[in-house]
Order: sequence, then C-alpha cells, then structure tokens
Amino acid sequence: MYQMSDEEFERAIEEALDGLPPQFLEALENVAIVWEEEPSAYHLGYDGDEWEDGADGAPWGGADGGDDGPWDAADSVSASEDGLNGDQLPDDLLGLFDGLSLVERADGYDEDGPAVITVFKGPHERCFSDRDEMVAEIGKTIIHELGHYFGLDEDQLAAMGYE
Repeated sequence: MYQMSDEEFERAIEEALDGLPPQFLEALENVAIVWEEEPSAYHLGYDGDEWEDGADGAPWGGADGGDDGPWDAADSVSASEDGLNGDQLPDDLLGLFDGLSLVERADGYDEDGPAVITVFKGPHERCFSDRDEMVAEIGKTIIHELGHYFGLDEDQLAAMGYE
C-alpha cells in the first residue's frame, strides 16, 4: 500500500495524462477527468432505492454480513461504526466512465453536460505499492475509461490488456 497526498495524486494523474498519445486527448470532446477519494454509492450502482442489479441491500454488508443500507465509502474510511473497515472497501473499482460514448453521441448529442472519467484514489493506494506503479496504473485506468468513451466494452478492453 502506497499513500499519496491529494496534491501528489493530482500530479500523478497529470503525469499519466501527459503520457497518453496526443491523438487520444485531441479526440476528447466534452469530457472531464476528475478524482475522488473513494467510490460512492452512486458510483457503485445504488440509485436511491435499490442496487442497479435489482438486489436488496448492498453488494457487501457490514462485518456481520447484514445490510447497512446505502453505503458511502467516504464515510467508511474514517469510521468503522457502520461495520465496514478498510479491508472491506472495494479495490476493484479504480475508475469509472459516466456519460455517453462517441458511438452513442453519433445519434445526436445535446451536450447537456460532460462525460466524466473519475479516478479513485483509495483503491489505487490499496492496490499498488509505490509511486511509479501507481502512476502507471492511473494511466492504465484512464486509458480503460477512455476506451468506454470511444465505445469499447469490458471484453474488448480486456482483450487489449486494459482490464
């Protein structure tokens, strides 16, 4: 586990972006790249009444395995009274693309708001052991999420080595 200050993490994102081929960055239209400490319930598929897959309760529960209701990782990082601790935070969501892909935009795009690529700091810190590895993985995460922007699905990205 390698921890970074917020400023270091922002610099790591900038370094990762600087390492991307210019044609990727030039092709972006109305896309914001941001970072969050941890994925929120929204990022994890909670719509306010139930989880996106229709299941009752969170995809994981508290220490007793029960449903603690809508989960917000940011609340869980600093306090464990809700039954979650750092070992139970999701590490498999390093980034998220939220918006319309270029393929979807081709049918008409009203530009209501930008597509957003979110990079999650906490999972990167828990998964990678040094700064160089983290910068490389942030770059890989951004490329993965840009792949969704360009219309690629998870299987296509995995076949390209961006799982």
